[in-house]
Amino acid sequence: MERAQKQEFVTALRSTFQANVGVIVAHYAGLTVADMQKLRKQASLAGVSVKVTKNRLARFALDGTDAVSIAPLLKGPTILAYSQDPVAAAKVTTDYARTNEKLVVLGGAMGKTALDPSGVRTLASLPSLDQLRATLVGLIQAPGTKLAQLANAPAAKLARVFAAYGDKDKAA
Repeated sequence: MERAQKQEFVTALRSTFQANVGVIVAHYAGLTVADMQKLRKQASLAGVSVKVTKNRLARFALDGTDAVSIAPLLKGPTILAYSQDPVAAAKVTTDYARTNEKLVVLGGAMGKTALDPSGVRTLASLPSLDQLRATLVGLIQAPGTKLAQLANAPAAKLARVFAAYGDKDKAA
């Protein structure tokens, strides 16, 4: 890479770090190309991006961002998984690391908070942002549906009583 290309890459990577809340760092030594493709496919399905970068350029890109705490983790063959949903990146990397021991999660950052490997696992165990939204919508809708059921219940019960009396008269 020429100097201008490196500066352009660092600028693009810095904007990526600023735009995404969750960043996870992992070692990928020993992963085959097929393994990396599988990881990238799982990541893209979850809305997570996975990138292999030069550690030195990534450290330059981290300066002035919230994720600067992950700079010491950038040693050796590392990948960066990042997303706007902090839980998604942690989920994808830890799930893949469970099935493939060659991917080792080193840590990460959630906003300005630095995470060690156990912190990443804990974050991965939380429900995703979409799951939390769905739960919240369900909780908000529940009282309305209960009220509608209660409002319709007396009329339905009355209709069943009349139908029972009608069936009783027909049988007699």
